[in-house]
Amino acid sequence: MAGPMDRTSRGAGAPANPVGRVLVVDDEPGVREGCRRVLAAEGHAVDVAADARRGLKKVHRDGYDVVLVDIKMPDMSGLEMLNAIRRLDPEAVCVVITGYASYDTAVEATKLGAYDFLAKPFTPEELAAKVARAREHRQALLAARRAREEAESRLLELDAERGRLRTVVNCMVDGVLVTNREGLLVLHNPAALKMLGLNAADALGKPAETALPNHELVAAIAQTLAGTGGRLAMTSRELTLPPESPAGAPRSVMANVAPVRDARGQILGAITVLRDVTRMRELDRAKSRFVSLVSHELKAPLGAVQSYLRVLSAGLVASPEERQRILERSIERIDALLGLVNDLLDLSRIEAGRVERRVEPVDVASVVRAAARLLAAQAEAQGIAVHDELPAALPPVCTDRGELERVFTNLLSNAVKYNRPGGAVTLSGAAEGGWVRVAIADTGIGIPAEELPHLFEEFHRVRTPETREIVGTGLGLAIARRLVETAHGRIEVQSEPGVGSTFSVVLPVAGDAGPGTQA
Repeated sequence: MAGPMDRTSRGAGAPANPVGRVLVVDDEPGVREGCRRVLAAEGHAVDVAADARRGLKKVHRDGYDVVLVDIKMPDMSGLEMLNAIRRLDPEAVCVVITGYASYDTAVEATKLGAYDFLAKPFTPEELAAKVARAREHRQALLAARRAREEAESRLLELDAERGRLRTVVNCMVDGVLVTNREGLLVLHNPAALKMLGLNAADALGKPAETALPNHELVAAIAQTLAGTGGRLAMTSRELTLPPESPAGAPRSVMANVAPVRDARGQILGAITVLRDVTRMRELDRAKSRFVSLVSHELKAPLGAVQSYLRVLSAGLVASPEERQRILERSIERIDALLGLVNDLLDLSRIEAGRVERRVEPVDVASVVRAAARLLAAQAEAQGIAVHDELPAALPPVCTDRGELERVFTNLLSNAVKYNRPGGAVTLSGAAEGGWVRVAIADTGIGIPAEELPHLFEEFHRVRTPETREIVGTGLGLAIARRLVETAHGRIEVQSEPGVGSTFSVVLPVAGDAGPGTQA
């Protein structure tokens, strides 16, 4: 490489900001030095190696934009070195230097990844041009690799985001359905399948009118996809769905359907959120029933007392005995109102958990016998015989003694009030594994079968000719059930009209926990 290869007027050495990094691997010192000078003058950072093994070490350690490789070297052929370089750097750009250029050599070098040839002897211009094109090719390869890596990274991020979204949707209590612009169901979560009674395999990919069982829901989705509700409008429908079990009640589900639009406002599909509002509707009905019942229970006795007082105030009763009877009757009504208010306050405190409880081991039999003694006079007045068949000893239960006294006082009072003159009340108990069962059986009027499911509801009273004159608030059994449930027990009832009723309180046997106070 004489003559033009000596063009070094632009200076030697590595530039501060090289155009590219180049490695020259050739066993001829003159070729190595000539290439270094020419390429350094072009602004490249140039390294040289006298043989293939040294060149591979440099490639492995430093990396280069372009590698010039001589075909004929003593330790390793240029073709072998090409193969090794490709294993180190798949995007490496190699230019083969050879004095034995032939078609077969070109084909073999191309197979091994050579980018171009430089036949000896060559001019500085040829060298500079080949390296410049090789470096541009290297830059294109690196740009393509970066683009590929970025695309793969975005795909991974998208897949991870999709996985997170799927996890969130699947964990939602509300049901979620997504339909595309053609009305095909493309996404759902387990909550939606459960609410609508769908099978995942039968629903996905099917038209909404085929996959969804409720025509009102299908109509809401169709209206949203048609865009008739406005750009941001959401369609809301309250659906009535079949019960989850044959013995259950119909369910109320609120369906909110909103359009999904692209940047231009075109509808891409619709998303539907289903919320089970059955419990809310039940609470609304219970609230209305509660207000109605309380109003009735307050209005009737207050109206009666008002009438009595007006009669007395007008001086329409001359007989002292009659005035006394009216006053006593008014006091009875006022006492009943106070009892109702106290029961309501107690029920509210129990449900809110604001009752202070002294929890300790309690002898159930002694509590039942104490309640029986308290009601002995009432039972005797009605000719009711109380038979104590409780065992001498029962395992203790862990609860608040005052609450348990209230439960059994209420149950015994009902057994006496709803009994027949000359009837009987029988007290019995037994230990059943880890439970204690205490039963109060009467020979009274009994309870119709259709009333049993509602027996422990607030203000529920059995309305029969036999109960018309019996005074009560309808809250006693509701309070008793809550107190027993607070003690982790349950109340059971068996009844036959005209024969009598048996109420059983089942409580867990006290464990090792000592006495304590709970709020």
